[in-house]
Amino acid sequence: MNKQILELAARDARGLALDAVTTCKSGHLGLPLGSADIGAVLYGHALQIDPANPRWINRDRFILSAGHGSMFLYAWLHLSGFDLSLDQVKKFRQLHSITPGHPEFHETPGVEATTGPLGQGVANAVGYAMSQKMAAARFNTPQHTILNNHVVALCGDGCLQEGVSAEASSLAGHLGLDNLIVFFDSNNVTLDAMLNVSQSEDVGARYAAYGWHVQMIDGHNLDEILSAFNKAKSTKGKPHLIICKTIIGKGIPQVEGTNKAHGEAGVKFSDEARKGFGLPEEKFFVSTEVTAYFADLKKKRSEAHASWQKEFAAWRSANAELAALLDSGIEQKVPDLFAAIPAFKPEETIATRKAGSIVLQPISKAMPLLVSGSADLFGSTLNYIEGGGDFTAQNNEGRNIHFGIREHAMCAIMNGYAYDGIFRIAGATFLVFSDYGRPSIRVAALSKLPTTYIFTHDSVAVGEDGPTHEPVETVAALRAIPGLDVIRPADPEETVGAFVAAMTHTDGPTLLSLCRQNLPNLNDIPVETRRQGVLRGGYIAHKETAALEVIILSCGSELSVALEAAKQLGAGARVVSMPCMERFDRQDAAYREEVLPAKCRKRVSIEAGISDPWFRFVGLDGKTVAIDRFGLSAPGATVLKELGMTAENVVAAAKSL
Repeated sequence: MNKQILELAARDARGLALDAVTTCKSGHLGLPLGSADIGAVLYGHALQIDPANPRWINRDRFILSAGHGSMFLYAWLHLSGFDLSLDQVKKFRQLHSITPGHPEFHETPGVEATTGPLGQGVANAVGYAMSQKMAAARFNTPQHTILNNHVVALCGDGCLQEGVSAEASSLAGHLGLDNLIVFFDSNNVTLDAMLNVSQSEDVGARYAAYGWHVQMIDGHNLDEILSAFNKAKSTKGKPHLIICKTIIGKGIPQVEGTNKAHGEAGVKFSDEARKGFGLPEEKFFVSTEVTAYFADLKKKRSEAHASWQKEFAAWRSANAELAALLDSGIEQKVPDLFAAIPAFKPEETIATRKAGSIVLQPISKAMPLLVSGSADLFGSTLNYIEGGGDFTAQNNEGRNIHFGIREHAMCAIMNGYAYDGIFRIAGATFLVFSDYGRPSIRVAALSKLPTTYIFTHDSVAVGEDGPTHEPVETVAALRAIPGLDVIRPADPEETVGAFVAAMTHTDGPTLLSLCRQNLPNLNDIPVETRRQGVLRGGYIAHKETAALEVIILSCGSELSVALEAAKQLGAGARVVSMPCMERFDRQDAAYREEVLPAKCRKRVSIEAGISDPWFRFVGLDGKTVAIDRFGLSAPGATVLKELGMTAENVVAAAKSL
């Protein structure tokens, strides 16, 4: 390690952060200044990366969990030779730049995860580490090791205060993820105040209790940083926490070491700080020595990658089937799933969660890289892959993940899998608990990750468990997340369509809202119509046989109620199944007009949830049959009737129009 040049690089990285935040008068200086020495060791020496090929599958993954310190990452990506120009650094936080306020996946080469909500990156790193453990177990052979990398994260005190990091770290220790290394920028400061105002725990002891290997070092000592990193890489059986004692805002005497250094309070002292760093008056300065050093290092890293490529080529030649499987995961190839799933028997009356369990099995055979997990509810959510085995510390090939009662960590870990981009992952819990994972679901939508949520027990028909377990506002709240497809199938064949839709959607997450109670198989609607109809989001489930008078819209378990109401209303009634509003909105205008002709303004919707989402379809002239209150504790059928989910109420609403 060339300490002299790396100390100079740390100075230049601090200068870039100071100039960028000063220029836009917005941002966070504390972490980029305080952790620059960690960045120098990692990006300037220790990380196994190739800036010319940022998605190299055997690279070390670096996740900045403390995403507010984004200029730390942008500075080091620029210096390392990633496709992030100095001009983009100068456009920090500006419109259409690739240096947004918090790092965003897909936006910036070298950014491995969208971070900013504190703690997310720690949990994402756990997901990355699990994915890489699984990939190594699946693809490495006795003759060829193609995956031997590490997952590295940098977090702060705030990240480790968030519950999601605690949930994920507990699971990581249990699973013995020794390929995971977390650098903890321990500066004893949070935004509002010094850390001792809100915390007095021993973080190292907590992580040791989780089953982590813990080291404490001077976060400004390059030798200690490298030594700790190398020790972590060579110590097996446990994930690693490296507690780096640092000075927040280091180099700005007026604020360093205090909570004022967290944001941009140090900007007004920038000129003085730059002189203290030994920087020239030229802003966004990078020394010729640092530029030359990183140019040479980039070349060496590309050569190391090329050497690995020879091993990879030999592996591909010797393992054609494994190579094809790996390619299918990276390229997100999905086979014809409908052909793999036989039709349900017409007389079958089952819950959509049970239908989902049946559908999952042939899909999992057709998609060998599909992984399924549950938050301690496999026995209820029924999404266990039969014959897939459990992912454990001893069995990294297992396709079923027991997340424990950790819904938030589950969803954030799923994001880590999706960022890694080899496996497709699904996770399950009861729908009402989606709020525990909602921040991670939101980030999945923002990052366009192809995660699948199999959330069951989707309405007041849960019954006896009562209102704490009966989602009424939940589906509407999830539909409000941009980029999230929410699918609520009505019977077994619509469930087939829902699962196929989820598996073939690669541009964002899909949430399947499945019921606990048995539902009839809607045999009056052709199997193909139901399956394909879900892919389009909405379709005509029952067509009028006379002049169109009224349209009834529904989805999920209430579609059968809508169909019964149409029979009572007579020949002029149409029923539209709307299992996925988001998919329907993506259809062309001609199809949407065919299903919901604008001339028919008499419309009624029925769903066992709040009414809000349906007004966009029923309009000011229509009516909703909904549940705009919390549920009740009683048998499910009794609750549905008591809260108005009946054909009679739909008929009455239609006639009132």
